[in-house]
Amino acid sequence: MSPRIPRSLWIAALLTLAVVILAACAPAAAPTSAPATAAPQPSTGPAPTTASTGGQTKNIIIGFTASQTGSNNVESGKQLQGLQLWLSDVTKAGGIKLKDGTVVMPSLKFYDDESKADRVQALYTQLINQDKVDFLISPYSSGLAKSAAIISEQYGKLMITTGAADDATMEQGFKNTYQLYTPASQYLSGAIDLLGKLSPSAKKIAIVYSKDAFSTTVAQFANTYATSHGYSVVVNEGYDPSTTDFSSFINKIAAASPDAIMGGGHFADGSTFAKQLFDKKIPAQMLVLLVAPPAPTFTQIGDGAQYVIGPSQWEPQVTYSADAAKAANLPWYGISVTDFTAEFKAKYNADPSYHAAGGYMAGLLLQKAIEDTNSIDPTAIKADLDKLDLLTFYGHIKFSTDAKTHGKQIGHEMVYMQWQKDASGNFVKQIVWPLTAKTADAQLRKLP
Repeated sequence: MSPRIPRSLWIAALLTLAVVILAACAPAAAPTSAPATAAPQPSTGPAPTTASTGGQTKNIIIGFTASQTGSNNVESGKQLQGLQLWLSDVTKAGGIKLKDGTVVMPSLKFYDDESKADRVQALYTQLINQDKVDFLISPYSSGLAKSAAIISEQYGKLMITTGAADDATMEQGFKNTYQLYTPASQYLSGAIDLLGKLSPSAKKIAIVYSKDAFSTTVAQFANTYATSHGYSVVVNEGYDPSTTDFSSFINKIAAASPDAIMGGGHFADGSTFAKQLFDKKIPAQMLVLLVAPPAPTFTQIGDGAQYVIGPSQWEPQVTYSADAAKAANLPWYGISVTDFTAEFKAKYNADPSYHAAGGYMAGLLLQKAIEDTNSIDPTAIKADLDKLDLLTFYGHIKFSTDAKTHGKQIGHEMVYMQWQKDASGNFVKQIVWPLTAKTADAQLRKLP
């Protein structure tokens, strides 16, 4: 006789069979719909790799936004290339090596800010709170960097600003923000000095500038400096950053007959302004514009680029070196001007602009502080940056430690370049000021 099966087991079996039948008959689950507005996806640099040194490897994330679209995309793109070149060099070297054998492997995480300040604040909040980045780099432009600094200071996060020269941003008592660029207040003072040397009889200057934060600050200080040196500022007017037709401003300039025109803003507007001034045959002896002239692509406007002068944070012709550091009684650190220029040209098939040099220097500065402190502790790195005073391929670096202007750049100096033509009619970028750094004499503007 067969053994009797307990009633409890019959019930369990029947319940299991019912579940299987119901599951088989149920409709397939519908796919989940994407949200109406997808969260921005970051771009990243090379993934950290472990160096075979036998020591511990620490991975760090450097976060920022880049204007891959929008009005700042040209300059921001160059800045990004410089930072990526630095990361490539560090990766090839096997990381940042500390004295105890630890290897620090950095990586990059960034988003497209679309050249919009509101996106910058949202994305830097995301970088800090969600992406958990260790250190921050600023976006390009003073306006966007100011937006980022508000967030980084709010969360006590250390940030290096590059591509940002506005004085006001660095005069708010910030504690964790460090500026690489020479401040905006010094951008055009050298050009006014150069005008005095080139044309002692010059008396009138027209200042026409983009109404963004950086350019406005430059124009205000230029106006004060010019008038204090005996010049008459015959036009002092701002334009919307998106301006493409400068006819009304050019008409005012023509009526005022200035000896020099100074101002501009960024690449797109500056290039257009220069071309239209040339096309209208405005005969000013000197044309000095912000940001646009130092870019290698500025010459694409044709003969209108000739004789245009631009203040620059850095140029490939600068002569910063270990010997120059020794002569200045400063320590030297990092890559040489020659090697940086050669590496950049090999990687991107173009000469580096000062935007690219600033990007590389932002990474190099963090690297120096990490090596000095043998740690990735933000407090230790901040203390190291406060006392830093050195010469690099990018120039002299030193930060203010005053409470109101903490982190403001006080060591770096501007150079002034001018597009000239060689005997074959080819454009050549020359350093024309200061005189101790010049590669050629400055030339007064001439029209064909």
